[in-house]
Amino acid sequence: MVYSHCNQPKLQSFMFTVPILNTLYDVFVDLCFYSVCILSVAGSTFSLRQILGIPYSNFTRAFNYETRPSITCKQLPWVEDGSNAEVKRNVNCDLYEKKVYVRKCIVGKGEDYRGKVFMTKSGHTCQQWWSKFPHDHRWTPTATNGLELNYCRNPDGDRIGPWCYTTDPERRYETCNIPHCKDEVCITCNGEDYRGQVDHTVSGRECQRWDQQYPHQHIYQPEKYPDKSLDDDYCRNPDASPVPWCYTTDADMERERCEITVVTKRRLRSSYTTNCFRGRGEDYRGKVNETTGGIACQRWDAQYPHEHPFYPNTYECKGLEENYCRNPDGSEAPWCFTSVPEMRTALCLQIKRCADDIEAEDCYHENGKNYRGVVRKTRKGITCQKWSRFTVLWFSRINPGTHPDANLTENYCRNPDGDQHGPWCYTTDPKTEFDYCAIKQCAGEKVSIIEPSEIVEFNECGKREDRLAKSPILRIVGGLPGNSPWTVSLRDRKGNHFCGGSLVSSKWVISTKQCFSSCYVDLPGYSAMMGTLFRNPIVGEPDRQTIPLTKIVCGPSESQLVMLQLEYHAQFNERVSQICLPPERYIVPEGTLCEIAGWGETQGTSTDDSVLNVAQIPVISNKDCNNYFRGRVRENEMCTNSFQGGVGACERDYGGPLACQNSDCWVLEGVIIPMRRCGHPGQPNIFIRVSVYVDWIKKVMEMA
Repeated sequence: MVYSHCNQPKLQSFMFTVPILNTLYDVFVDLCFYSVCILSVAGSTFSLRQILGIPYSNFTRAFNYETRPSITCKQLPWVEDGSNAEVKRNVNCDLYEKKVYVRKCIVGKGEDYRGKVFMTKSGHTCQQWWSKFPHDHRWTPTATNGLELNYCRNPDGDRIGPWCYTTDPERRYETCNIPHCKDEVCITCNGEDYRGQVDHTVSGRECQRWDQQYPHQHIYQPEKYPDKSLDDDYCRNPDASPVPWCYTTDADMERERCEITVVTKRRLRSSYTTNCFRGRGEDYRGKVNETTGGIACQRWDAQYPHEHPFYPNTYECKGLEENYCRNPDGSEAPWCFTSVPEMRTALCLQIKRCADDIEAEDCYHENGKNYRGVVRKTRKGITCQKWSRFTVLWFSRINPGTHPDANLTENYCRNPDGDQHGPWCYTTDPKTEFDYCAIKQCAGEKVSIIEPSEIVEFNECGKREDRLAKSPILRIVGGLPGNSPWTVSLRDRKGNHFCGGSLVSSKWVISTKQCFSSCYVDLPGYSAMMGTLFRNPIVGEPDRQTIPLTKIVCGPSESQLVMLQLEYHAQFNERVSQICLPPERYIVPEGTLCEIAGWGETQGTSTDDSVLNVAQIPVISNKDCNNYFRGRVRENEMCTNSFQGGVGACERDYGGPLACQNSDCWVLEGVIIPMRRCGHPGQPNIFIRVSVYVDWIKKVMEMA
């Protein structure tokens, strides 16, 4: 007896008998438009498509299960057990197991429970449903009632749930004590980490699968939100709602909350931070109460000037006290509603990220080229890979054969190429080709990492068409629309602009680490948009390109840089171009007029804050800059002045370029990083000095 069940609109349901290998089998079918079941009998394979004459389809789906050992609906090899996620392949059939057969809990009274529990709550073995011994009964297995073998079932709708007759003559029947799905996994707080199997809403509606767009279209595709566990059609909370929810299969009800037991006792959290934040800052509990731009935050318990759903009593575990920066919705960093009616929300990126490097295990002299210690871990704690030429993960272009004097033994950290950032190694992490090691520079050996300016010439990069009128001051905060073909808009999983970047090759973008929660953030759904002047692109822009991000590589410690690899090469044109990299350790001469660009917040000073704005500002020496910041500016940073009225980078400009012109080419000299206040009159702007990290940038691109 074999049957299948559709997860699509079905034509009809019927039962019939078919001959397979001269044997008659009863088959119960929900005949889908293209459903197919593959049967394996006596070593031969048949399909319902063949039996019923259903035509081949390039896109099919079926939920199937077994009813007796001799006939099994086989899953295709690329589909995991119990996974009925949609698979788009160039094949004729995708085959999946029906969910009620893998669910280990019950919904409602458990009348559709098809699991394989066969013991009662007191430990008695269940009697076979077809057997009348030791207990006679009125139930007869059929194709529809699921009374297979001796599994617990609820054929009479008992309010307690599935039960069975027992093999004990003294105990006729007993409940099986199978947990309710709503109680199997409880939720704390608002259930963002809920991973249970409830798949019906509070009103009993069946949930829509997350990987489907029917009957309701939505943005929460599993491939874009791999960290949200959007499996099957289970209730989840990907948007920080008060409780888990789902889209429903009812065309008249888009989404509804789910009924899941809540643990009233709040969990103790030992990971709270007050002076810095980790990851996305969801555990930050410090008292910073203004945005990166210096704007005071609105109180969380107030609804003016901005109405919002984040009531402190609804989100008790989110720390929504006073007007402190928090992250109740899983954004990229702590944020708040602002006290300015024209600006609804803003990030608080002036809060530092907590250091995530492990403690150094040794020290090295100068640049570590002569280091011969035995440390074999990266700064992130990843084990190093052996230096042999051919390895499981990487082809090592640097190996004992190419560098015989570098002492490349075992998997010890070394610096065979004289990298100025210290000893490094290839790693055993498939996502990280190489990284610097858990070794620090020995005390008292600070070496200058920058050199005097020199004349430089460039050929194939940093070219653009200037459409703007010549002006001594173009501004982001106080700026005008401009053309910066190497400036990239980084887009989150919802397609929103959140940071800037610079295109340094056809496949690599440089930005700042503050824009990302970690060096190992899941990038599916993130993309780089280029070739547009608009924050919200206009349909039909001929030069616009949006390319998915596939890899993030964090720069050396203290660099605050990341490199982002594109899924495929950008096509250079009038609006898309790569910017030049400076010579290693180059110092931009004081007074050089450079340019910043971005789509970030203009605080109302720009003529149009929906387009790419450009600002020109002159470079000042680190000595003059340190007079303002009391010696806090380091060698790996550089500064520009601020003209009257305030010119500088603000929220969502971070990661963008500080470009300086050399002859007719533009060079990436700095990367915009968050400061305590943006565009503040008289306050110099601080950037990461790219020339300090050119060797690392080139190494990353060469090893990819």
